[in-house]
Amino acid sequence: MADQAIEAAVPRTVEGAEVEAFQTGQVVTISFGHFVHDVFSGFLPALLPLLIERLSLTLTMGGALSSIMQAPAVLNPFIGYVAERASLRYFIILAPGVTATLMTLTGIMPGYAPLALLLFCVGVTVAAFHAPAPAMVARISGRQVGKGMSIFMAGGELGRTVGPLLAVWGVSMWGLEGIWRLAAIGWGTSAVLYLRLRHVAARPGPPPDLRAMFPSARRLFGPMLVVVILRGFLLVSLAVYLPTFLEAEGAALWAAGAALSLWELAGVAGALTSGPISDRVGRKPVLAVTMAVPAALMLVFLNVEGWLRVPLLLGMGVTLLSTQPVLMATVQDQMPEHRAIANGIFMTIMFAVQLLATLVIGAAGDAFGLRAAFFGSALAAFLAIPAIFWLPGEHTGV
Repeated sequence: MADQAIEAAVPRTVEGAEVEAFQTGQVVTISFGHFVHDVFSGFLPALLPLLIERLSLTLTMGGALSSIMQAPAVLNPFIGYVAERASLRYFIILAPGVTATLMTLTGIMPGYAPLALLLFCVGVTVAAFHAPAPAMVARISGRQVGKGMSIFMAGGELGRTVGPLLAVWGVSMWGLEGIWRLAAIGWGTSAVLYLRLRHVAARPGPPPDLRAMFPSARRLFGPMLVVVILRGFLLVSLAVYLPTFLEAEGAALWAAGAALSLWELAGVAGALTSGPISDRVGRKPVLAVTMAVPAALMLVFLNVEGWLRVPLLLGMGVTLLSTQPVLMATVQDQMPEHRAIANGIFMTIMFAVQLLATLVIGAAGDAFGLRAAFFGSALAAFLAIPAIFWLPGEHTGV
């Protein structure tokens, strides 16, 4: 009887229409799982100098570890397909514990090859979480999908901010070989997710018809690809090259690193607000604003110095990082019958674009300087605005 009551409270698709209730507690639960999961998947940057020293790696070998960890992102569409045929919940419930365990075992790997294999497995668990989790959030968000995506993405942004701090604390307490103790946090989170989500999406729908989804996917991901590529140059400029740019401009190393953290923290606020706003005024207007504003702020940023850059970084963090929840909500809006697969495709596109943009901005910085590369990334973001209005349909909120 209790199980039936819980099942009745969970939003389900009935004749193509979803119930409208926003399941706040469950959305927050999944977002908390996202936070803890991304805390551990964010360990690598902090541990990398220690791993390079311990295993006598070159910088190229050390840098390749990040790419190896990200490579399983290409599996996202397949994982989404599997998630459509099975229950979404176990992908999400187990991922924090498994990711925490694998990530905290990096300190005891005896050589480069075992470490690379371990990080590849971490990448698989990261993909296994990020492909279906937004689909589950969308299912339990009713008509407020943007709000759900915002809370979910804010959890991830905050996790990636906290992750390096927890890694450094763990190393200072137990050494690199002893951080396996932190895995208990991940398994504790998985236990909470099991207790809270074990009744959500318990019965998978019918097997996905890939041929039926192709027309919708083509209409959506054509313009989406253009938007993500042109946005990606500005995103990578700040996420990857901001400290290098500031240090080259004369900033101290600590100040350059603090600027990146400031930008990322501002993104948490942006991620929390953009989705609910897009539920009310529509996805496309919010996307256009959050593309134009950071591009304009970047142009100003390149022409000022010192503390005048701080409010500009805050503004770019709030706006540019707020685009992601709205893009994800757009994907969920347009493909409600194939949400996990659609999100898997979207995440694969994001991975490929970030890799491409990292190489292009780096090459442009080598050839013309990072200042010119940043200027070009701002212009590219402006060019993305027309493509936003090529996206199919529109969502009007509550």
